[in-house]
Amino acid sequence: MATTTAPAPAAEARPAGMGRRALVRVRAVFGAPTLNAALLSGTTLFLVAFGLIMVLSSSSVESYVAGGSFFTDFAKQAAFAAVGVVLMLLAARMPATTWQRLAWLGIMLGIALQVLVFTPLGFGANGNRNWIGIGGFSLQPSEFVKVALCVWLAMIMTRKQSRIHGFWQAWIPAGPVAGLSIGLVLLGSDLGTVVIMALLSFGALWFAGVKWWHLVLPAVGLGLLAVPVVLSSPSRVRRVTAFIQGCTDADYYSGCWQQLHGTWALSAGGLFGVGLGNSSAKWSWLPEADNDYIFAIIGEELGLLGAAVVLALFALLAWTMLRIVRHASLQMTRVVTGAAMVWLVGQAIVNIGVVLGLLPVLGVPLPFISSGGSQLIAALLIVGIVLSLERVDNPTVRGALLEARD
Repeated sequence: MATTTAPAPAAEARPAGMGRRALVRVRAVFGAPTLNAALLSGTTLFLVAFGLIMVLSSSSVESYVAGGSFFTDFAKQAAFAAVGVVLMLLAARMPATTWQRLAWLGIMLGIALQVLVFTPLGFGANGNRNWIGIGGFSLQPSEFVKVALCVWLAMIMTRKQSRIHGFWQAWIPAGPVAGLSIGLVLLGSDLGTVVIMALLSFGALWFAGVKWWHLVLPAVGLGLLAVPVVLSSPSRVRRVTAFIQGCTDADYYSGCWQQLHGTWALSAGGLFGVGLGNSSAKWSWLPEADNDYIFAIIGEELGLLGAAVVLALFALLAWTMLRIVRHASLQMTRVVTGAAMVWLVGQAIVNIGVVLGLLPVLGVPLPFISSGGSQLIAALLIVGIVLSLERVDNPTVRGALLEARD
């Protein structure tokens, strides 16, 4: 006897269609599965996880000496990482238009916080006055000024997109506001952060389409201004002199202590390293072993291969951000992503260059890896903002958003 299959009721097809649309909405709102987004978020999170491991290794001795526990500094850094990752994910899901609306508020708040550095709330460390203390917590406002500058400069360049080919149109108001932000940090004697903020600002204008010859004159002016700034500080003069003359064993106690111990740590690692946790330099020999000189500990414990992995990760980060810039159709996306790339990758190059002895000591951390809450949270926040803009600017995601609305 022949049998026939009854057609499925129309009501059963409806839930499937509703489920598909719901899935599209979830994918659109909580991060599109694009190659750029996956590479950027994946590389960032890998760097953060790697950084936590290295902070635990490099800070354990000093942490135990200070408080009787190997994990005190690591626990703080892990908490900062958790806060930063949450902020990154939240920022990535914000509507892209939010960042243009918040640009002025962000830069004004950042400048106001930087001014607080010079009030009784502010305090200094290692010769730099660049922190404020609130309720038992310390904050480095200049790190968040970097975020604000990325967004604010992008907003200005977006609004003036058709008028940035003239010198004054390109630099007003970008130059005065960026100059004020950088000048306040310079007053606190944090020259390393000043260099990164200047690079960030020039990078934003470059990716906005400002003609290169309109960038040369201000760059030369800043270079000339750097001469009296360096000469005004005996510490800076010693660092530059040590860099120009070169550090030898005879200069062990004359300004080359950190550089020499960093070099010795790197050379001790060889190809494969002495093993994770087995560094000798971290036993109070290398200052800032978990911060500015953490790359030296990476080279010592994980060897040339471990150091090469770090370099490869930052190269991948740069390549991914350049892909986002190249594929972007919105000026806001191009400028924020380009400025963020110059900041994060440029700062990594400066940090590693200092450890290798290719640059004078500037005192900037290695992004995502060095210890420090402000720099980690700020770096994760700007990555979240880039993900937010890429999500809306990506053609695949725009199609998903339109489909979800149908």
